[in-house]
Amino acid sequence: MTNKHILRINKKGVDMPANNTFKREISSEIIKNLKKENLFKDCLLEDVKNGVVFPAIRDEYIDFYYKGGRLFTYDGNKFSTHIKYASVIGHDKFYISEVELKNTKFIPNFINEYTRIKENCSNYSGVEASGVSELYSKYSILNKSSNISVLDIEIAFAKIEENSDEDHSRKGQDRIDLLLYNKEENKLRFYEAKHFTNSEIWASGKPKVIDQLERYNGQLSKRYDDILSGYKEYIKTLNSLFDTQILEPIEIDTQVVLLVFGFDIDQKQGRLKDLEKVMRNNKHPYYFIGDIKKVIIDNMWKAIK
Repeated sequence: MTNKHILRINKKGVDMPANNTFKREISSEIIKNLKKENLFKDCLLEDVKNGVVFPAIRDEYIDFYYKGGRLFTYDGNKFSTHIKYASVIGHDKFYISEVELKNTKFIPNFINEYTRIKENCSNYSGVEASGVSELYSKYSILNKSSNISVLDIEIAFAKIEENSDEDHSRKGQDRIDLLLYNKEENKLRFYEAKHFTNSEIWASGKPKVIDQLERYNGQLSKRYDDILSGYKEYIKTLNSLFDTQILEPIEIDTQVVLLVFGFDIDQKQGRLKDLEKVMRNNKHPYYFIGDIKKVIIDNMWKAIK
């Protein structure tokens, strides 16, 4: 299977199939093939178990995230990564001359340069994706010590058509940043992550994030049964792939929580107070934390409403 490790541009694709069914499962055949892959056995599996790499089940493929970036995708036949992560020259030096470049070959496979590919992946991550990665590295679903865990990230839904005069038809996707799972309550809760510097949370009137949250809440309400069914299959797939015994979810919180991070004490006492007022006035739950690395997941679950 190792000969199937090819390079391709792995852009953020459409996670939803044409019929808009929300699917989060991979076949037993894909699971069987993945377990045979040397890249999975020798590199990814240990990192997943240690919370270094985060596995995300999609529709008949699985994504592996690292430090906020999508490190690899596996579709049952091959591993793929973004070309900017795999642009690692097979050479021990960090600086080479033009003469040396002519005699240098690119890496022959992902396993040999796994560590350097991870380094490249982390270098391209945005501030919000990096913030979310702090959560899934500490509270991965495979972490048995925490009752509340990160189950999924970058959750894509086909946008629901709107009939307003201003925007008659929205095309494309809604993408919610984070999904937590309370394994004791068997409950799912979605979070939208924003860094303090994100302009979407600031406005003299109503900031853009309010409309975003309301649109996401509409997605969860209208597709409740479909989403819940999708994550039941998600858990079954995780159990089969990683030999776990996680119970299936039975409930979804249909209010998306706004997670804001990356501010200091002065900002918390100043501008952030205005955002708190906006959230309360619009009756949206929120959780604010200055240093994302200091999140206590139980506190985050008990978002302010």
